[in-house]
Amino acid sequence: MKANDVYRETIKFVWMKLALGACAILFSVVLGLLLLGISALSQNEGVITLSLMLWIGASAGGVGVTQYYIGYLLKAGHIAVVTHLVKTGSLPEDQFAYGKQVVKEKFATAAAYFAVDRLVSGAVRQINRTLNIVGGFLENIPGMESLVSFARTFIDIALGNLDECCMAYTFYQADQSSFKSAADGVVIYFQNWKTILKDALKTAVIVVVISGIAWFLLMFGIVGILGVLGVPGILGLLAALVLTVMIMMIIKSSVMDSYIMVCMVCSYLQVAPTTEITFDLYDKLCKLSSKFKTLLQKAGEAGAM
Repeated sequence: MKANDVYRETIKFVWMKLALGACAILFSVVLGLLLLGISALSQNEGVITLSLMLWIGASAGGVGVTQYYIGYLLKAGHIAVVTHLVKTGSLPEDQFAYGKQVVKEKFATAAAYFAVDRLVSGAVRQINRTLNIVGGFLENIPGMESLVSFARTFIDIALGNLDECCMAYTFYQADQSSFKSAADGVVIYFQNWKTILKDALKTAVIVVVISGIAWFLLMFGIVGILGVLGVPGILGLLAALVLTVMIMMIIKSSVMDSYIMVCMVCSYLQVAPTTEITFDLYDKLCKLSSKFKTLLQKAGEAGAM
């Protein structure tokens, strides 16, 4: 099944993430209007500054709670359902209930999922930084710094969901411990990095172009709305910038990151089941990453239990 089809079939998770983000935005707008009214009545610069700081802090906190905790667990369920669809070709009757059940069965608690995911994410980033020798060499050539920086930006975006691929492998290998499957997942990636990175970069280019257009249109629209509401120039621009950042963060984490994740998981799971793991790669990766070494140690502890 193609990645676009998988994304459409599991788009319920995207709508749920957007709904959570909309709640955070609604909270921010209502609070902003309330504080704007208080500032207008007071006509005091100190009150206006304090209100603006309170609004920014509360808005950031609302987005953080919804996107980086509740949204994180939603993403775990989404990965579980995507993996099931890729593996079996069919969807569970109740996607949300299935995702919740599988994540709980595999990791028992949210904290356990966070722990494994953080180890995988840390290991992948450490190894990628260590292996980034070509980029470091090219940066020493005059005029190449900007090109290398641009390329690295796209690679970072493309690999931003790589840890989700390794976590998907933990759901794919249901009979193994989470730590063992996650460690195997990291090894499988580095054995197939050319194929996975090529597919990821194509997706990242599309997402970056769409994001840039959306950012410009959204910022322009919010500035216009605030102008109609009579919000002063500099204050209006700052408020428009904050709202644009919040909305784009929610769109990115809900729509764009989900799309990249689905594309990468589909690409990854096409090669993962047929990959014959090179076992000496475990030792090599342990030397490159302390996080991977810890992950492998925990896999051994889980296997001994």
